[in-house]
Amino acid sequence: MLYLLQGIGGTEREWLDVGAANVVLDNLIAAKKVQPMIVVMPNGRARVNDRAEGNVFESAPAFGVFDQDLTGSVIPFVNSHYSTKANQDSRALAGLSMGGGQSLNFGLTNLDLFGYIGGFSSAPNTLPPDKLVTDVEKTKKLRVLWVSCGDKDGLFGISQGVHQYLKDKNIPHVWHVDTGPHDFNVWKNDLYWFSQQLFQPR
Repeated sequence: MLYLLQGIGGTEREWLDVGAANVVLDNLIAAKKVQPMIVVMPNGRARVNDRAEGNVFESAPAFGVFDQDLTGSVIPFVNSHYSTKANQDSRALAGLSMGGGQSLNFGLTNLDLFGYIGGFSSAPNTLPPDKLVTDVEKTKKLRVLWVSCGDKDGLFGISQGVHQYLKDKNIPHVWHVDTGPHDFNVWKNDLYWFSQQLFQPR
């Protein structure tokens, strides 16, 4: 089960309409490079008007409280309506930009829920590393912790700072630097590589 989050300018359709996540994952499944999985792409903007319209940056605070919807409503709904393995080792959280920040923020502070966490080009909503990692030893037990960014991305320093903190604390993680700016060429590649590490036999 992969929960895949969008950026501040998108909605629940962004990974499909722009990122072609279904094509990326279907091709990997056909090539037997990833485990078949359920992918949930919720709208990470927790407010009544959840559309990406007008000044999208004004909706930033609504992304910060989406964890309440995710853990309180979305995950329980999915578990009750689909054939899922409702445990940490069978649940991943990842996203791009604003969704990357959400994934690190919510994933690393809910380690009992997620065994795999990926932040792709995480945005300034990302908590400071010492606030992200509140339990070093427990964080070390994650099956995959993925931090990545394009080398021409103006937000590179955010992901790099998280990587350096994790490195200093000897927390196992993948630091993936891609070639490119803040765009879907980088994020599709993130999904391509990150997804191949999910739900593999120990």
